[in-house]
Parts: sequence; C-alpha cells; structure tokens
Amino acid sequence: MPRVKSSRSNPSKSPAPQGKSGFVRIISGQWRGRKLPVKDVEGLRPTTDRVKETIFNWLAPHIRGTRCLDLFAGSGGLGLEALSRYAEQVTLIEMDKGAADQIKKNLTVLGSSQGQVIHSDAVSWLQGPATPFDLVFLDPPFRRDLLPQVCELLEQRGWLAADALIYLEREKEMADLTLPANWQLLKDKQAGQVCYQLYLRSPENDVAI
Repeated sequence: MPRVKSSRSNPSKSPAPQGKSGFVRIISGQWRGRKLPVKDVEGLRPTTDRVKETIFNWLAPHIRGTRCLDLFAGSGGLGLEALSRYAEQVTLIEMDKGAADQIKKNLTVLGSSQGQVIHSDAVSWLQGPATPFDLVFLDPPFRRDLLPQVCELLEQRGWLAADALIYLEREKEMADLTLPANWQLLKDKQAGQVCYQLYLRSPENDVAI
C-alpha cells in the first residue's frame, strides 16, 4: 500500500424501532447510487453521506487493492463503499445477527464475492488469529468505552499492516482517548457531536495527506 504523505452519525437522532428497515446509499465506484436496505437496531448509527464522502475523499488514492476491516459494521455502509471503490477484500464484523444477515444479503444482491461478513463480538474476534489489514474502519457504538481496548488489540495482536490507515469515529465528549504511540493523526474533523479522524500507523514524524 502506498505510504501516505504529511467513523455513523447523528447521535441525537432516536434509533428507529427494532426490526424496521432503512437504507444506505453507495456514493461512488462500481455501485454508485445504489440504495441498499439496512436493518435498524439499537445503537446503530449509519454514517451520513456527507461524512462518508469526506472520509472517502481522504482515502481515494489508497482504496483500490487494499484489504479492509470494518470492525463494527452496523449497516455495512463503510465496508460496502470500500468494495464499490475496488478494495481487494473487506471483512465486516457485526455483533447483531439481523444486521449481519442483512449485509450478507446486500453483498449477494451486489454480486460481490470480496466481502466476508462475520457475526461476532469485535473484542472477542480480535483475540483470535490475526491477519494484517491495510485499512481499518472503527465506528463502535457510542458511550460504551470500546475504542481503547480494540485499538490496543489491533496494534498488539498483529491486525495492522506496517503502514495501515485507521479511520476512527467517536463521540465529541471522549476527550481522553489513549491510542498507540505510533498512530499518527492525519485528518481530524467534526460534524455536530461526532468526531471523525484518520490515522497512519507509522514511526515517521513528517507525514501528511
């Protein structure tokens, strides 16, 4: 993956009743404009199109041919967007069975064999055998203090390629998040009460994107 040079999203919105369905839209790539059904479950916050467009503008030069991990897949919106933009392979981890099953159905509708959906708790899954990923999306349920643990597991257990990119989405009030020392902040934006950031796993100091 080329070295780089030097987060779903309205937490104030009440979740739809469990069992109802919404839609996620693919912004660009081979499936541009496709709308896919989403199983709405408690705590699910699909990333808004506005934020998703910003994220993938940041990542545009680095998506094609990468191995991606969408660790808290939810709607699958980030992982499916990466596949649409020709990621080589995307692994989507989702704890809710209904949401995971819906992502599988959407992959079937799209005719994609590059997406793998795993119905599992993210923390438990990260404690298993590791394969390095080039790009990781981290958008966990808010206010459950999951990010410190999963970031440590990603770094310590070999889930990240040498120059991996990590997208991280969190609530604004989480001010004291401790991340691995070799994760360097490249981009940092805010939309309402949501902060979203892009990090590079690298020992170098002078990087930009």
